[in-house]
Amino acid sequence: MDPTLLAETASVGGFFALRAGEPEPGHRPLADVYAARSPLLTVRVDTVAAGLRAPERRVAASVAHLGLAARLWSVALGCAALHGRVPDLDPALLHWDPARSAPDDLVLREVRGLPADAATVRETVQLRHLVPLAEAVRRDTRVSSRLLWGNAGSALAGAVRELMAWSRRTGRPETAERAASLAGELFAGPGLAGTVHGPALRRRTCCLYYRCPSGGLCGDCVFDRPPGRPQSRGRA
Repeated sequence: MDPTLLAETASVGGFFALRAGEPEPGHRPLADVYAARSPLLTVRVDTVAAGLRAPERRVAASVAHLGLAARLWSVALGCAALHGRVPDLDPALLHWDPARSAPDDLVLREVRGLPADAATVRETVQLRHLVPLAEAVRRDTRVSSRLLWGNAGSALAGAVRELMAWSRRTGRPETAERAASLAGELFAGPGLAGTVHGPALRRRTCCLYYRCPSGGLCGDCVFDRPPGRPQSRGRA
């Protein structure tokens, strides 16, 4: 896969950016993050907790998980929809700095292209990243598996919406069609089935962001207003 194609994918938005080359100091392979007894995920949750002034650790853990899931889905789905190829996001080659602010910075040491079918995208993101990421989050913090899979579904839906908006802006309807088709297959599979619903792809669980002092509801939240507060829907 030509590394220069990553630049066009990044034009969709910040969550679609993937840098190729040698990682900077502080970046670590995501394989290390997922490893048992690794402190790296804890560092990330601590960073998010401090930034959000999260009242509970599980709130920060959920938001940290959602942010990384969104980055992974966006990069893979964006490349698949725009270029018909998916970068091999091998956790040993994909580097990340847990101490940086969102959107999470991702650096791929070697760009290798894979087929852009739903099975490959699922293997690349869901099985090789989101499954071990959820396990790492749950080792650090008591968060329900259902909430984390809800985050995964919401992150994928968000990537689809961004690609559709980009397609309208650039007059590239075929990109939106490919993104929607791939996402439809992914949402029909295990783990993601039932996490979102309706044409707006509204999620069925809440990421807990509303519990932060400055938090509101995400645009796809299961709630119409924050529980216990009379505020209307906002954007996280």
